[in-house]
Amino acid sequence: MHTVPDGVEVVGSREAARHLESPPLLVVDAVTGFLDAHGVGRGPLAWRRIGDGHSNITYLIERGGDRVVLRRGPRPPLPKSTHDMVREARIQKVLHGHGTPVPEILAVCEDEALLGVPFYLMGHLDGTVVTDAIPAHLSPLEQRGATSEAIVDTLVALHGIDVSGGELASLGSPEGYLRRQVDRFSGLWEVNASRTLPAVERIADWLARNLPTSQAASVVHGDYRPGNLMFASEAPARILGILDWEMATLGDPLADLGYLTATWSEAGTPSTPLELTPVTRAPGYLTRRRLADRYRSGTGLDLTALPWYQTLALWKAAIFCEAIYTRWQRGERPHDTDFGPSLETGVPRLLATAAQYAGLISTPRA
Repeated sequence: MHTVPDGVEVVGSREAARHLESPPLLVVDAVTGFLDAHGVGRGPLAWRRIGDGHSNITYLIERGGDRVVLRRGPRPPLPKSTHDMVREARIQKVLHGHGTPVPEILAVCEDEALLGVPFYLMGHLDGTVVTDAIPAHLSPLEQRGATSEAIVDTLVALHGIDVSGGELASLGSPEGYLRRQVDRFSGLWEVNASRTLPAVERIADWLARNLPTSQAASVVHGDYRPGNLMFASEAPARILGILDWEMATLGDPLADLGYLTATWSEAGTPSTPLELTPVTRAPGYLTRRRLADRYRSGTGLDLTALPWYQTLALWKAAIFCEAIYTRWQRGERPHDTDFGPSLETGVPRLLATAAQYAGLISTPRA
């Protein structure tokens, strides 16, 4: 944990922030005042940046024995309709009332004068996120299987929530969701691309021509993967919280299953930049097919069109990764020495895998 501002990412006061060329991410006196106003802790702050996100920014804050998490968007200017912290907090509040495992929302700040963007505070979950190392308590083979099953079962429960009325119904319109996804991301490619990759348009055309009919409407998380799930710190495998609700809306539940399975690391398959939990390649974890089978058993949905949803997932991933690559090329991610440059080849790799799911490339996936 840090207690002294670095003068770049974190500054002590709003006065110090005024002298910086680029706005800081955390202003200690502003956050302290906000915590005071909401009765969170006493005394000086300590902080540490957490999470693996390449979009929104999350800090663990400690103060007088209290631990909370602050979540905010990146530095402005922000693209329209993105990084909406107020909406993200509202979604979690509503889902908490439905028994969904999400962090407790403690306070929301809409005043951009404090940090330059809205932010919110949520309760800290004392658990484990599975990424590039298997936690000891989840390492036995039976717990690896249980981890996989918990991931699917939690998604089944999320998709089982009735969205036909109440506050959830105001989160979006599920009608036309798939068509909007294809149209929206096609437009985002035109805005954010720094090079010509013909596969983008080719896959977009295939998606539009083969649009499936949605069988159900549900909350769609939009980034449902192991790296956005907090597991309990002891066996058996149990999910304490689903994190990162930035992309959540109402739509076709198979969009989440397509994303989960297409980005799931499986032994014997090529890697892509979106496989952010490589440990599931190890023995004991369910395969993509078995994940899908368990989901089908839990929901009763027909998964014949699952390759379409997997294609959509990786095509969308390629487009938002290209936006990150473009920002890196422009020097807007000066501290990114790994992920940004890797996308020169990573984006074409995502597109190639998407094309395989669509049957546009005959090379087998495994």
